[in-house]
Amino acid sequence: MTSANISDTERTFLEKVMQRANLPDIYDARDLTFVVFRTMRDMMTTEASERIQASFDNQEIANLWKDDNPIVSFLSKLRPPLEIDADTFLRRVQQEGSVPQGANTESVIIAVFSAAREELPAERSQEIAGILPEGLRVLWEQV
Repeated sequence: MTSANISDTERTFLEKVMQRANLPDIYDARDLTFVVFRTMRDMMTTEASERIQASFDNQEIANLWKDDNPIVSFLSKLRPPLEIDADTFLRRVQQEGSVPQGANTESVIIAVFSAAREELPAERSQEIAGILPEGLRVLWEQV
């Protein structure tokens, strides 16, 4: 994906993630944001995920939340929410996101959480907190 494929709004959001997580470039921020959001969606019902997506004020940021893989998106609507503990969440982000050297997986998650919370109304933020496992719920509520 070229930089022309990242809108100004997405760039602003992803730059927050990049800076807060000490990532080397915006593409790492984008890829890791996708992984954090995917893992969060995997823990939700389809309805909850759709409510979260609809709650982002900006459609371009909502598109970061949405799974752009049609097969994965379809299959996620058929399966129940996954039970993911904090360690599994961290491991998925580390492995699937290929967290770059010099960055910390927990910092990446905190960066994505804080950027997302800035874009969501309090009601959706509370809904997400209720879905996250205890260790991550604390991070979500503190950012």
